[in-house]
Amino acid sequence: MKPDLPIQPSTAFVKRVIVVDRDPDVTEVLSNVLKPDEWDIVDAANNQAVLELTEKAHFDLIITGAKSTGREDVDLLRKIRYIRPHVRFIILTDQRTPADVVTAMREGAFSYFSKPFSAASLAEMVRIASSGFVWDDGIELVSATPEWISMIARCDQKTVDRLVQFIDELSDLADSEKEDVAIAFREMLLNAIEHGGNFDPSQYVEVAYVRTKRLVLCRIKDPGQGFSLAEIHHAAINNPAYDPIRHDFFREAQGLRPGGYGLLMARHLVDELVFSEKGNEVLLVKHIPASQSKP
Repeated sequence: MKPDLPIQPSTAFVKRVIVVDRDPDVTEVLSNVLKPDEWDIVDAANNQAVLELTEKAHFDLIITGAKSTGREDVDLLRKIRYIRPHVRFIILTDQRTPADVVTAMREGAFSYFSKPFSAASLAEMVRIASSGFVWDDGIELVSATPEWISMIARCDQKTVDRLVQFIDELSDLADSEKEDVAIAFREMLLNAIEHGGNFDPSQYVEVAYVRTKRLVLCRIKDPGQGFSLAEIHHAAINNPAYDPIRHDFFREAQGLRPGGYGLLMARHLVDELVFSEKGNEVLLVKHIPASQSKP
C-alpha cells in the first residue's frame, strides 16, 4: 500500500479550495467561477476530513456540504480558526436557525447559504471569496441576538454583498416579504456606502436588523455629512410626474454612475422609509402579516 503523499502548500499561482460532499449544483457553480489553472479543488467526505486536511496544509477557501447542520459547520469553523485564522469559510446547509447564522457571523464565516438557495447568488459569493481583497475586518458584530443584530460594515461593494446574504439568512419571513426587505435593504446600504462613505474602505456604516412580533426594522447610518431629501435631484424619487428621467441629467452633470432609483424602489418595497433630520440615517420598516407574526 502506497503511503499518502503530502499535500503541497498553496503557491502564488494556484489556490486551493476544499469542498465537502459537493452535489451537481455546487460542482457547476465552481466550474463556472474557479479557473482550473488558478484553483485546485479538493473534495472532502465530511467535516472531520476537512479538519484533517487543514491541519496538513493551507487552503484559501472552504465550502461545507449541505448535509451538515449550520451548528455543525460553525463548530468546524471554530476549530479551523485556531489552525488557519484567515481562511474564507462558506457554509452550505440544509438546516439553519437565525441563532446559527448569528454564531457564524460572530465566528467569522465568510458567508452562509441554506437550501434552497440561488445558484447565481452562490456563484457571486464564491467569485468574491476567490478574489484577493482583505476581508477579515469587513463586518463586525457589535451585539447580536436572533431578534436584534447590530454591526458595522466596511464601505465597499463586496462587503455589502456579504452582509445582504447574512441578513437574508437571518430572515424568517415568507419568500415575497423576504425578497422585498432584501432588495430595499441592499439599495439603501449601497446608497449609504456610495454617497455617505464614498466607497472608502476605511469608512464604516452602522447597521441594525430588528425582528419583532409584527415587523422587521432595518437601520442604516452612514459616516457622511447627510443630505436633505428634497435637494437630491440626482435621485428618481424627486422627479416630477411630467419628467420621470430628469434625475439622469443631474447624475451625468455630477459624474455619478447611471441609476438613482434606489430610494424610489425602497419606498415601494417597504411600508415606511424614515430619514433622520441630518439625512445620514434611515429606518426601513416592513409590517408582518398576521399569519406570519411571531407568537
